[in-house]
Amino acid sequence: MATSRFIKDSGLTARMTLTMFLLGGLFVGLVVTLMFVVRSPGLSVLIGVAGIGVAFYQWWSSDKLAMRAMRAREVTPQEAPELHGMIDRLCALADMPKPRVGIADMSVPNAFATGRSPDRAVVCVTTGILHTLDAEELEAVLAHELSHVAHRDVLVMTVASSAGIAAGMLMRFAQFGALGRSRNNSTAIPAMVAILVSLMVYAVSFLLLRLLSRYRELCADRSGAYLTMKPAALASALQKISGQAAATPQRDLRSANVASALCIAPALRGNLGGLMATHPPLEKRLEQLARIQAELSRPTD
Repeated sequence: MATSRFIKDSGLTARMTLTMFLLGGLFVGLVVTLMFVVRSPGLSVLIGVAGIGVAFYQWWSSDKLAMRAMRAREVTPQEAPELHGMIDRLCALADMPKPRVGIADMSVPNAFATGRSPDRAVVCVTTGILHTLDAEELEAVLAHELSHVAHRDVLVMTVASSAGIAAGMLMRFAQFGALGRSRNNSTAIPAMVAILVSLMVYAVSFLLLRLLSRYRELCADRSGAYLTMKPAALASALQKISGQAAATPQRDLRSANVASALCIAPALRGNLGGLMATHPPLEKRLEQLARIQAELSRPTD
């Protein structure tokens, strides 16, 4: 976890470590299984290199990929002085490096943070959220996103998501290697094994990422609220964002859904509860913020 004045969360650190360990083990197991199934030295080396290449590319280009997916662009202090001013104040308050600042031209009110390290991070907001929130609410949202950068959970989410992508890609390699040589049962059976292993890796990575994603959102809500000392402002922002999203056309929501897991609120509305959800229920987030507000409002001796 990066050094900053955001409150530390041992639960988040433990979950990120466990997620990376389990996904790393699954990924290695997948590559080894496919190497055994393919039984071709040259193709086996290619599979291993491809798997490592996917993870490295996801890590190295995480900021560019997310910005491109959300059709966002980096803005200078001259282009967005108020937004930069808010982030300058929050970074000084949190004692952390200032990330780059971006704006996505989308009517959907949302914000996200991404990047392989605090020095390479970018905090991005949509034009929709700039038109929806007042200054105090927007500052609370930015504190939430900066918490993700300080805790490095954005990096973990980005790298961990490569396991599912690599599983699908390596499955194609296995099919090519096993089925391309012959059509008899001796190669068809290994190909089926490779497909099953790849599907298992994808399913486990899918569930682990969603469990981590829900917890990290609650952690960022908590950390941002304590930094600004205004949990009610974040609660109000979340309610406005959710209400505005409910009135947004599905077409616009789908265009923002590609990076939904990184955003402060899910892009698509509907029943996203249970294991499928990338974010905790709004009610749970508001309850936590209400408890923090009560705690901060309690008179001290």
